Amino acid sequence: MRVHFTTLGCKVNQYETQILAQLFSHNGFDVTDSPDGADVYVVNSCTVTATGDKKTRQSIRKMKREHPGALVVLTGCYPQAFPKEAAKITEADVITGSYNRKSIFPALQKAMATGERVVDITPHAKGEAFEPMSASSFMERTRAFVKIEDGCDRYCSYCIIPTARGPIRSKPLQELKTELSALAQNGYKEVVLVGINLSSYGRDLGCRLIDAVELACSIDGVKRVRLGSLEPELLTGDDIRRMASQPKFCPQFHLSLQSGCDETLRRMNRHYDSAEYLRIVGDLRAHFLNCAITTDVMVGFPGETEEEFAASLDFVQRVELAKAHVFAYSIRPGTRAASMEGQIPAKVKEERSHQMMAAAAKTRKAFLDRQNGLIEQVLFETGHHGVYEGYTKNYTPVRVSSSISLQGSLHLVEIGGNDGETCEGKLLE
Repeated sequence: MRVHFTTLGCKVNQYETQILAQLFSHNGFDVTDSPDGADVYVVNSCTVTATGDKKTRQSIRKMKREHPGALVVLTGCYPQAFPKEAAKITEADVITGSYNRKSIFPALQKAMATGERVVDITPHAKGEAFEPMSASSFMERTRAFVKIEDGCDRYCSYCIIPTARGPIRSKPLQELKTELSALAQNGYKEVVLVGINLSSYGRDLGCRLIDAVELACSIDGVKRVRLGSLEPELLTGDDIRRMASQPKFCPQFHLSLQSGCDETLRRMNRHYDSAEYLRIVGDLRAHFLNCAITTDVMVGFPGETEEEFAASLDFVQRVELAKAHVFAYSIRPGTRAASMEGQIPAKVKEERSHQMMAAAAKTRKAFLDRQNGLIEQVLFETGHHGVYEGYTKNYTPVRVSSSISLQGSLHLVEIGGNDGETCEGKLLE
């Protein structure tokens, strides 16, 4: 039998899809990249925004419409956060949540045997442990994403993720060592440690994120270690100093900002202000030469005045970000922000999005311009018709021409001009 996966959302979801793919493969399924002719379709959902929920419903209905004889499985964060709403999607033959991934296969077997719909969503519980999981490959990619943390207790006023993901729990260091060693043996040169609230890693185990970083850097065969998104205020000065002492560590930091205005940050229930954020950025730049600071920025949060938006816009420009993902606030049922006064009209949010994206594009261009003339090692990931693309340690995308295959290998490159998104490079080896 053949199974096809659709993944929506973050890098953690992508990792978990790989775990599911391994589970199905071990149970005799052929995992196919093509949606044509599969017997089972699995949609691993995201519920960060209402738009994400809509995409999930659309994906499920499209699969059932185009492949009426196949079984469709809905899993992930959306049914975990909104089980009653998800259960109403009758096109899904099997529905499970983001917790206890191993239950998905027995649920599917039951649906196949009885012809009945199966809804099996296990609620999160206080004190639950990190679900054991280990990936051995990532569909021929050169970079491996490794989930080391799950859950969140920050309760930002706009976010449903604590409901979808449950309490903080972490992968034990010995399990992480085993997984990373296997990935290195399988040829992965770069690993990216990811989590739902990555900065909280180890709090339940009596260790910290820096311990996982140092462990990853100690693995023979791993050439680079990178981090996923971080809550900035949980990154201490000692963490930064210890990271800077690791030659394999990649100086790219995705520090979640959301807003550069302190009043807006307070309503969001973020746990830092703009001054603290700027101090942390300064500390990183003092320890890491030419490091990249990337982030997420939200516009149109309830109550955001023109003055608050202007303050956020000015802050984004002053930080000189390497890249920013800009998005407009959308009402997320089940959160405090959904019932806040001062909801911003869609047209205003759209206008502010355009302004913020334009500012972010300028700082992106300036960052790429600063790479011009540098000689950096690039890990090449993709190639087509003699043109190969990869990333430097600070995650600058570089494109070069080569008559020999560069995919999956590290090479020294002299960086040249850019088009605002990708730098051209000259291969030096």
